[in-house]
Amino acid sequence: EKTTMIFKQFFEPESSTYTYVLADEQSREAVLIDPVASEIEVYAQYLAQENLTLSFSLDTHVHADHVTGANVLRQRFGCKTVLHRNSGVECGDIFITDRSAIRIGSMLIEARYTPGHTNACTSYVVDGMVFTGDALLINGCGRTDFQEGDASTLYDSIHQQLFSLADDTIVYPGHDYQGRLCSSIGQERLHNARLGNGRSKQEFIEIMSHLNLPYPQKIDTALPANKACGQA
Repeated sequence: EKTTMIFKQFFEPESSTYTYVLADEQSREAVLIDPVASEIEVYAQYLAQENLTLSFSLDTHVHADHVTGANVLRQRFGCKTVLHRNSGVECGDIFITDRSAIRIGSMLIEARYTPGHTNACTSYVVDGMVFTGDALLINGCGRTDFQEGDASTLYDSIHQQLFSLADDTIVYPGHDYQGRLCSSIGQERLHNARLGNGRSKQEFIEIMSHLNLPYPQKIDTALPANKACGQA
């Protein structure tokens, strides 16, 4: 029997961050993926309204563009914070590795290690959906010029861990700057501007080395705070 999942996508406009709530309808247990510190009240209101208990807060990586809500959520709701063990963050509760799974109610959330944007990037697979953080974005991918970024590593992560999923798997990214809500693995495998249509690793490395992106606006405050689970 397929249980019904409660699903909600939130958008934080300053950093264009998507945060996701997944919950099991039976047990009312919930997880938040990539919570933003400034938005805690919004999440709290939604959880209360839907009568949900927050069990876990998952970060897909140590963010450079916003401060994670992990610590505040943990203090307020007693939820466990989940990060990859390579994140260099000491204050997490649960440190996952590739293919670790987290169970909420009857839902299994599988972690897939997808480094390349950062060392700790993890995508989460559940019920025909994948939450890709900043590894794979809609028609793009995370930058590889900061925070242990490496284009060759990211190329392998996306091909081995994400493009290997079924075509109809829905891709929910950590950000989108053009208002798009989601994509699919098939769509990205075929049409992603940087990786699609069988683009070679060499071509990808070339593209990534010529992006000339501006310095991340919030990195100097966000990174140290996020290494402390959002405690400034």
